[in-house]
Amino acid sequence: MKKRETDKGKSQKKNFSGYKGKKFVSKNRNIPKKTNTPLPKSDGSMRLNKYIAHAGIASRREADELIKIGAVSVNGKVIIEMGYKVKPTDKIQFNGETIKPEKKAYVLLNKPKNFITTTEDDKGRKTVMELVEKSSPVRIYPVGRLDRNTTGVLLFTNDGDLAKKLTHPQHNVEKIYHAKINKNLKSNDLDKIRAGIKLPDGFIQVDEASYIKNAPHSEVGLKIHSGKNRIVRRIFEHLDYEVIKLDRVLFAGLTKKDLKRGHWRHLTQKEIDFLKML
Repeated sequence: MKKRETDKGKSQKKNFSGYKGKKFVSKNRNIPKKTNTPLPKSDGSMRLNKYIAHAGIASRREADELIKIGAVSVNGKVIIEMGYKVKPTDKIQFNGETIKPEKKAYVLLNKPKNFITTTEDDKGRKTVMELVEKSSPVRIYPVGRLDRNTTGVLLFTNDGDLAKKLTHPQHNVEKIYHAKINKNLKSNDLDKIRAGIKLPDGFIQVDEASYIKNAPHSEVGLKIHSGKNRIVRRIFEHLDYEVIKLDRVLFAGLTKKDLKRGHWRHLTQKEIDFLKML
């Protein structure tokens, strides 16, 4: 039966701009413009604490503490100076053992349901690490979290600086979700979501929200920058809806296109460069 639409209804059925047909499309346009100004050449030197962090020994802050107590030497000399820089040809040792930075790895997973986003679980539940254990010779970690029953784009890396940037609120990393709820979303509730929702832990501004094209009104697309825990589910719960299925189709410009559920792939160099420019 064909449903009658009011003018108001028609305006509310506007296509979700991050969604095209049955595929979500990134609209991120934050790629810096190319310039003809040559960049100064680097000699490859880096701060000692960064070198230690890249070797997987400790975080930068923890590395500073190791340097302070004299646990690190460069070319046989104990260094306790903060901000000390080392070159690729230097020999760096921690507690007498030579260390080298790990090769950086970047892996994208299309997460299935019933896997928790953690490196280990004392309750014996399945973790996402089981799905990517053969993806890299170095240990990688999930960037952020997806709920156990949330599916979709999940990034893994051992690049601590990038992971911190992508999860820090000030960088406003874009995420797009496809949510299926337990009943049709009322048009006035859709308007409330678009206007922003006040939750107990603060106001949440949604960038875009719309019904999914050619789908029942129980399927909704949300573009959001907030990284708060269970934020999409909590938005709908606040309006008395239950999320039945939730799929993250985009994270920081990365999509699950051509990636089957439960499968992973390495990022291309172009994707890595893009993430570092965000």
